[in-house]
Amino acid sequence: MKLCIPIVLVMCIYLSISDSADLDGKSLIIDRKTATTFVRLHAADFSSLTAFTVCLRAASEDKKSYSLLSYAIKGSFNELLLWQKTKSQFILYLSNQVAVFSLPEMNSLLRHICVTWESKEGEITVWVNGRRSARKVGGKGRVVGGSGQFILGQEQDSVG
Repeated sequence: MKLCIPIVLVMCIYLSISDSADLDGKSLIIDRKTATTFVRLHAADFSSLTAFTVCLRAASEDKKSYSLLSYAIKGSFNELLLWQKTKSQFILYLSNQVAVFSLPEMNSLLRHICVTWESKEGEITVWVNGRRSARKVGGKGRVVGGSGQFILGQEQDSVG
């Protein structure tokens, strides 16, 4: 059986300074991992974020860990990283801070995933198919730096 990493159908990044970066109706199928298998998003530039909501649809039969979304800035290659570590372990990286979530097992059925974070209280919530996970605290008081690069389907080891 052919392994399929994430199938990302819809992704909106809501920024406080702009409308959404709308990818409605678009899809990305990654059928093998290579150094060049990714999509670079050209989202609206922003100076910094004190809150965000990232939503996407994904499905995967891959048993290895993989990146769903990577945002890197100069000096922080994991400024924001959505990482599927195992079929049921999802990790949000905010620079050097990590929030680990136990979620329903990722499989070949398409699921809707949203991740919310706000700086003031550091509240992080992951939603899967409209159902809220346990809330976690991380990144309290921090700011996600701007002028970075979004990548789908691969973690960044340098900006872009």
